[in-house]
Amino acid sequence: MPMHEIVSSTFSRGKYIDLMPYQYGREVCTPGHAFGPFRRSHYLFHYIIAGRGTLVASDESGKQTTYHLQAGEGFMIFPGQVNTYYADMEDPWEYIWVEFDGIRVKESLSFAGMMESSPIYRADKTDMREVMEQEMRYLVDHQDDSAFQLIGHTYLFLDSLLRSAVTPRATATSKLQDLYIREAMTYIEQNYQNGITVEDIARQTGLNRSYFGKIFKSATDKSPQQYLIDFRMTKAAQLLKLTALSVGEVGRAVGYPNQLHFSRAFKSTFGLCPREWRRENAKV
Repeated sequence: MPMHEIVSSTFSRGKYIDLMPYQYGREVCTPGHAFGPFRRSHYLFHYIIAGRGTLVASDESGKQTTYHLQAGEGFMIFPGQVNTYYADMEDPWEYIWVEFDGIRVKESLSFAGMMESSPIYRADKTDMREVMEQEMRYLVDHQDDSAFQLIGHTYLFLDSLLRSAVTPRATATSKLQDLYIREAMTYIEQNYQNGITVEDIARQTGLNRSYFGKIFKSATDKSPQQYLIDFRMTKAAQLLKLTALSVGEVGRAVGYPNQLHFSRAFKSTFGLCPREWRRENAKV
C-alpha cells in the first residue's frame, strides 16, 4: 500500500483583488482516501498527475453528478459548491492543486467553458497543459518566494489553464454576449478613472441598460455597478499600497472627485478606511 504524502502551503503575504492564490499543494493519496462533503470559499483546481479517482459535485441547481477521472485530467471546485472526491481503491490518484480567487476569475472560467455544471478539465493543447503543470509545481516548490513572484506564477497558471482547456461548442448567441461583456470590461479598464456610469458602459456596447445588466451579471455574477466599484477599489488599493499619493489623490485617480464618497466606497469594499488600510498594507 502506498504511503499517504501531502505537501501544502498557504499564501500569507497580503490581500490582492485581481487574482490571489490562497493555498497550493501536492498529495499522493492512499486507496479510497476521501475529502468532503465540503464547501469552499474560493476556486480550487486539482490536476491529476497519476492514478484515478472520483469527484461528486453539485451543479448550479444543486443536482449532484459523479465524474470518474484519471491522470492528465483535472477538476475545478467552485465557491459554495458541495463536493466530495476520493481516490480509486486500486490505482489511487496523485494530484496537485491551487486555490485562488479574484474579480475576473468567474468570467474568465466561464469563457473557457468551466462552470459548476461542467467542472472537468481536459486539455486540448498538450504543450499548454505541460506549462500549466509546471506553473502549479512552481507554486508548490517555491513557497518562500516574494508575493509578486507567486502572484505572477498564479497568473501564468490561470492563463495556461484557460488556453489549454477544451472549450464546449458555444452558441452564436453566447458568443455575441461574450463580445458585449469583453467590450464592456475593456471600456471600464480604459475609463474607470473618469466619471463613467453604467449608462455609459451600456451605451458603449450598444445595448439598453436593462438587457446589458442582465447578461453582464449572468457572466460575472456581479451587477455592472458593483463590478465598476470593485475595479476602481482594486486600483485604489494598488495605489495606496505602492505609492505615496494622498487619499484624495488616489480617489481622484480612480474616478472619485469627492474624497468622502471614495472613503465610504473603499471601506464598504475592504472593511477599513483608506488610511487604516494603507497603514496595514503599504510598502512605501
